[in-house]
Amino acid sequence: MPRLSEAEKRKSHARILDAAADLFRERGIETTSVSEVMQAAGMTHGGFYRHFKGKEALVAAGFERAVDTVVADMEQPETDAAKGAARDTYIDTYLSMGHVNDRRHGCPMAALGSELSRASGEPHARAADAVERVSALLRTEEADDMSDARLALLVGAVTLARLTDDDARAADILAAARTAIARF
Repeated sequence: MPRLSEAEKRKSHARILDAAADLFRERGIETTSVSEVMQAAGMTHGGFYRHFKGKEALVAAGFERAVDTVVADMEQPETDAAKGAARDTYIDTYLSMGHVNDRRHGCPMAALGSELSRASGEPHARAADAVERVSALLRTEEADDMSDARLALLVGAVTLARLTDDDARAADILAAARTAIARF
């Protein structure tokens, strides 16, 4: 079998990360196998160990990839006005029924937080880093000390909205979070 070029290997690695980020958020970590991730990436299970030492390394890297994806728009702006607009858009998108109904592409903390809080090693460390990273992006000049509260409100509201079986109740939870977050 011919060896892959470095560029091909990077593309394969990216496909694996994208598949892991999506499937772990959609199905959960424990219920998603490495074989399922590799199949979703269009690869065989045998190629997995050329990219990762094991599932724990995949979970850590897949989680980080998911975080990178969801916060990219907040990290790119250079002016304070653009940062504020990106933050507001992030919050509006976060507190939407679209986000509640689409775990696969949504916030990995809301989708995987309960599993990662019980994890150890690299997955837990990456989740802890993500809390700090996203909290920093949610800071405002007016209420700099409230960024942790904003993050907790966002993740909690989406988690609670996902726990209800009633769309109207879920929408009420999101509306209450929008009202509360506007206060700080």
